[in-house]
Amino acid sequence: MALRNAILAMLLEGESSGYDLAKSFNASVANFWTATPQQLYRELDKMETQGLVTARVVEQRRRPNKRLFSLTDDGAAELADFTTRAPKPTAIRDELLVQIQAVEAGDDEAIRRAVADRMATAETKLKRFERLRDRLLGESTEAEFLVASPRVGPYLTLARGIAFEQENIRWCEEVLTVLDRRATVRSGGDRHG
Repeated sequence: MALRNAILAMLLEGESSGYDLAKSFNASVANFWTATPQQLYRELDKMETQGLVTARVVEQRRRPNKRLFSLTDDGAAELADFTTRAPKPTAIRDELLVQIQAVEAGDDEAIRRAVADRMATAETKLKRFERLRDRLLGESTEAEFLVASPRVGPYLTLARGIAFEQENIRWCEEVLTVLDRRATVRSGGDRHG
């Protein structure tokens, strides 16, 4: 998947500035795709040149003018075409997994700290995703929202992000438990007294 596809999908929400896209990216799409604001702006410029988006300039007082981007017919067609292609399989490239693979040859405490840090990050992201889910649902139940909302894609991808972070937390807890048990057995007693 190219960054352009994620941007095109976000523009389904309507016209947006690059700044607002970057903010929205971090709040919604970041659970499955990451990009810096600079990458977004570069890609928007390319997409405008290719006719996938159009930009209009909004003059502002006391602030720089801003460009508002929207999908063109070609951009909508590109996005529709993207949805027909078989997605590439997900490939995991995670340094922490390599460290854990080598735990017997490494620094047990450093790996334990890295896992605890990963868990803390997952907990923070999970809370952010849950707050976003609650805002999306408003007063609706999930079932009501999924039937009545004009767009369910953002909610469904957010649900995947929530499940992903819940699994990250569960896995980190399991790794820490195993490492603690192994350390206890090796030391012949209770590790945490």
